[in-house]
Amino acid sequence: MAARSTASASISFGLVSIPVKMYTTVSSHHIGFHMLHKKCGTRVKQQLICPYDKEVVERSQTMRGYEYGKERYVEITDEDLDAVRLERTDRIDILEFVPEETVDLLYLDRTHFLGPDKGAGRAYKLLADAMERNGRIAVGRFGVRGQDQLVLLRPYKGGLIMHQMHYADEVRSIDDIPQPGKVEFKKAEQDLADQLVDQLSTDAFQPEKYHDEYEERLTAAIEKKVAGEEITAPPERPEAQVIDLFEALKRSLGAKPTPGDQEEPPTQQILQAEGTEEEEAPAPSTKRRPAVKKATHRTTHRKPREKKSA
Repeated sequence: MAARSTASASISFGLVSIPVKMYTTVSSHHIGFHMLHKKCGTRVKQQLICPYDKEVVERSQTMRGYEYGKERYVEITDEDLDAVRLERTDRIDILEFVPEETVDLLYLDRTHFLGPDKGAGRAYKLLADAMERNGRIAVGRFGVRGQDQLVLLRPYKGGLIMHQMHYADEVRSIDDIPQPGKVEFKKAEQDLADQLVDQLSTDAFQPEKYHDEYEERLTAAIEKKVAGEEITAPPERPEAQVIDLFEALKRSLGAKPTPGDQEEPPTQQILQAEGTEEEEAPAPSTKRRPAVKKATHRTTHRKPREKKSA
C-alpha cells in the first residue's frame, strides 16, 4: 500500500525551491492498555483535581502557567505565545552542506522521508545525487508550528530523508557521566576480548533478524487470557554472582581453563546493593495556595505580512 504524506514543505537554498512531501519512517505497533474499575470492569476517566480547593476542575477553568519559583507561577496566554511564534512557512532552509562523517549521531532525533511533490522530481533528484557524489549532507532549519527546528537532510537510496535534531545545549556531555579511571589490561585479556568481538562479528547489520520478543510473548499471553487459559510465569533468572572477567571471557568463547593457567585477581565484579535503612518520612506540610501572577496586559498580536503577488 502506498504511503500517505503527513505534510508538505519546500527545500530552499539560494534561488532554488523544491516542493516536497513528508512521510513517516516508522509505524509503531506497541500494545496499549486501558485503566478499568476493578469493581465493575468499566473504563475509568481521568479528572483534574485542585489540591487546594479540593474540587474537580474543568478544562475551561484552567490557564497556562510557567513556574519561575517554588510554587510561584506567571500566566502565559495564547496572545503571549503568538507574539513569539514565527510566521508559518513550511520551508526547509538549507544553511550549509557538511561532510557526513562530521555529524555525531547523538544529535539525531525523529526521521521523515522526503519525496518530490508534483513537478519537482527532476530538481529533487538533482539535489540528492549531488549530495551523494560529494559525500555531503545539509544542515537546515524547518519552521514547524511556529518554531525553528534544526534538521539534517541526507541522501538515502536515491532519495532524501530529513532528521530532526537536538540543539547543542540540549545534548548532555559524556563527561557528566561517571567513568572508570585508568585501567590496565594484560595482553591475554585484550586478546580474549578481541576474539569474542571477532566471534560475534558479521559483515553488516541486518535489522530483519531482530523482532520484539516481549511483544510476541505479551500477545500470546493476551490471547490465552481471552481464551480463558492460565498464564504460566517464566522461570526466574539466577542471581548475579561475583565473577572474574578473564574467566567470563573464556567461558563466552567456549574455552576451558588449562591447569597451567594461574587464577587472576577479579577485574570486574557484579555488585548487589544491600538493603539500607528507610529514611524517616518528613512530616506532611500544610498545603498553601500557590502564588500566580495574572497577565496584566494583552500583548498586541502582530498580523502576518501579506505575501506580495508575483
